[in-house]
Amino acid sequence: ILYSLTMEEEFTSTQTEQNKPAPFSRIAEELDFYRIRESISHLCSSEEGQLFLNSREPLSSVNEYSPLKEFGREWNSYLHEGRRNAISSWPPVKDYFKILGVEGAQLLQEQILSLGLFCDSVIACKESLIQAGESLNTPHLTEEASSLPELNEAQRLIFQVLTHEGEVKDLPSLREIRARIASLHKEIENAMRRHLADANVSQALQSAVPALRAGRELLAVRSDRRGAVNGIVHEVSPSGQTVYIEPDDVVRANNELVQEEFALQQEIRKIFLELTEKLSAFKSDFENAHRTMLLLDSTMAAAKWQKETEGIFAEDIEREKEAPVILGARHPLLGKKAVPVDIKFMEGKNVLIITGPNTGGKTVTLKTIALFALLNQAGFPIPALEGTKLPCFGSIFADIGDEQSIDQSLSTFSAHMKKTGEMLLHADEKSLILLDELGSGTDPQEGGALAMATLDTLINKGSFVIVTTHHGILKNYGYTNEKCINASVEFNSNTLKPTYRLLMGVPGESHALEIASHSGIPQAVIEKARGYITNQQADVSTLITGLTKKHEEADSLLKETKSQAEKISAKELKLKERELELKEKELTLKEIERTNSSAFLSETRSKLENLVRVLREGEITKEKTTGVKNFIQEFEEQVEKKENELEVFREKLLSEKDSLAKEVIAQNGMRLSQSKSHSKNSKKTKARTSNKEALKNAEPLAPRELKSAEKKEKKEALEIKPFESGMEVLAGREKRKGTLIQKTRGGQWLVQFGSLKMSVPESQLMRVKDSNEKAKTKNADVEIILSKSGNSENDRPKFELRLLGMRMEEAMKAVMHQMDVCALTNFKNFSIIHGKGNGVLQQAVHDYLSHYPGVKDFHFASPEDGGSGKTYVTLF
Repeated sequence: ILYSLTMEEEFTSTQTEQNKPAPFSRIAEELDFYRIRESISHLCSSEEGQLFLNSREPLSSVNEYSPLKEFGREWNSYLHEGRRNAISSWPPVKDYFKILGVEGAQLLQEQILSLGLFCDSVIACKESLIQAGESLNTPHLTEEASSLPELNEAQRLIFQVLTHEGEVKDLPSLREIRARIASLHKEIENAMRRHLADANVSQALQSAVPALRAGRELLAVRSDRRGAVNGIVHEVSPSGQTVYIEPDDVVRANNELVQEEFALQQEIRKIFLELTEKLSAFKSDFENAHRTMLLLDSTMAAAKWQKETEGIFAEDIEREKEAPVILGARHPLLGKKAVPVDIKFMEGKNVLIITGPNTGGKTVTLKTIALFALLNQAGFPIPALEGTKLPCFGSIFADIGDEQSIDQSLSTFSAHMKKTGEMLLHADEKSLILLDELGSGTDPQEGGALAMATLDTLINKGSFVIVTTHHGILKNYGYTNEKCINASVEFNSNTLKPTYRLLMGVPGESHALEIASHSGIPQAVIEKARGYITNQQADVSTLITGLTKKHEEADSLLKETKSQAEKISAKELKLKERELELKEKELTLKEIERTNSSAFLSETRSKLENLVRVLREGEITKEKTTGVKNFIQEFEEQVEKKENELEVFREKLLSEKDSLAKEVIAQNGMRLSQSKSHSKNSKKTKARTSNKEALKNAEPLAPRELKSAEKKEKKEALEIKPFESGMEVLAGREKRKGTLIQKTRGGQWLVQFGSLKMSVPESQLMRVKDSNEKAKTKNADVEIILSKSGNSENDRPKFELRLLGMRMEEAMKAVMHQMDVCALTNFKNFSIIHGKGNGVLQQAVHDYLSHYPGVKDFHFASPEDGGSGKTYVTLF
């Protein structure tokens, strides 16, 4: 029977009614597609959304159903975040749109209220999805929400007249009429109270409680005392013992009340008529919003069903380029009883032949595959695991079950052949064909031959075919034909029960004799049956049993090999990390050595200057001067060589570390943005002149210049004021500009450098005023020092800053420190794990980032990477 996935005519006019396929709905019902669709529709928020989803049929184009699955995936992200329901229920409103724009037409009170509640739902949905799109990756939902028309004005007009409970508000035009009605009610009540208080009247009454007839209050008077009350008789009881009289003074008030209530209804109708005319201007907006809301409601229901069934939306593939894969397939109607089945087709294999014992799950597997194809092409999720991939089928044919037609005098075999004939006539390269027990119901030899001929024809047509059978000849056919692949449902030979697992690549045995023996057939009958089995068939059975065991051994070996490979890979990564740690320690030692060498160089330079000064004052020879210069040049070349070696070693280490980081990321399935820029920025941040250039300043001074400089220095030394807090200075050997904070013990001063504070000896401080000329004439080494050790772990920026378990104050200090070291090291990208909890720490971190001038962007991580418990930060 043909599952036609298109609404186009499939057959030519020359075909007879007898040759046409049965209606699509009949076979979809057989595969339980409509039952599952009905279950999904109950998850819609609105009644109209439910009706809309129940009208959805499988589609024949990927471009038509793929967007529906994209909406479902994005709804899944939205629901995973635990956000409030974006779509609230609304009453049916579609039929009311026809009234809008019709001259003289008027919406009723309940119809206007329905439109108002629809406006509420549209406005809330638009706001929720646009807001969610700012932190979630939901482009399709955000686009649809943005396209929703603005119905705020229509909402305002409706609820100016009605309350959300549907009552007409106390409008100025109604206030006076309602006041008169209330006054008349009070007048009637007082009149009735007077009559009831009258002793003569009260003795004539059957009841002291007024009766209500046709909206009027009446007195129940005994028929023998009817003259006690003057008024109009409205009704007589069936027994004739009671007459219901409306007193004369109440008649007038009731008549006026009827007139006022009529006037009230007239005024309300006038208000509704005017409101209907105003709402007519929004007719197209209502219709567009209604279409979008039905789409959003139905796709959200599909996502809810996906969450309930722990399913997925299948990936779309082209069958010509990639083979279908179904992982952990579970029939939706079996619930927790379903045994997950993996169905992995191979490239170039169009025919899957499933064999095995009865009650082993062959037919269930067949139905599951077909049902998944229908659900997928309707844009619904399927109960399977990630990695499931399905192509688009243009049509689906199925021959499932054992049907006989008494009306048409068809046997089981004839019924199968009728369906098979329709398949062979209409199948093509885009067809999915399901054949249950192919070739059964007749002579096994003839049935097997007919089955192979049928498969040959379908293979030539390029159709995708799934077959279940007991014919041993078809098992051999599956091995010899390159377009076929065998599979079997697993059977436990010890318990003589099926496991309902599908084994790909291995044919199965029917186990008919074992099952018969277990079912109570006498053993003598079983043994005699074995005697009728030919040796050749027994050999095939033994072969299949051996293949099954080999298949299980191969699977076990593959899993073990994969586990060992993962362990080896983990050990290699640990060794590389250890190697890098050792190299970092070596680098630290060399940094210390370089620092000591630089200090020694500075000290040596000072000694040489003094030496040259002495030589200038005494007898100077060319040989002495040349010797001093040679000494300086050789020394600086040695130090420069060491620094170059250190720099080369540093770059090599950073390169190895970056490669290891990428390898670790690849192993753990993580992503790190802008790794290149980090590799570049993680190099040393200091900018220095070479030692060769720096030592040029050690040139000996002329005697006159030297004496003049000494006098100037002595004169300036007398004028220098003592250091005090708040004074700007040049501090340290690097002469970095900073501000004095306070003096500490041991002649040390605490100096502020930007966001860093350091202790500097007073001997290394210089006022900014005194250092202007020296700063112009000397080149200084400028180096950012993060800590005393120069290599502290706390002074390095972290790829992932974890705040879990910290108090608010401690956590914010950690964030501030991270921002400081990132600014100093030019580190651009990192993440902060703050958790979800009650949201206080999350809000504090986001408030700080939003006010920090160096932050370019920050956003929550994807749901699979932590969601709102983790924030990615990008700096300028």
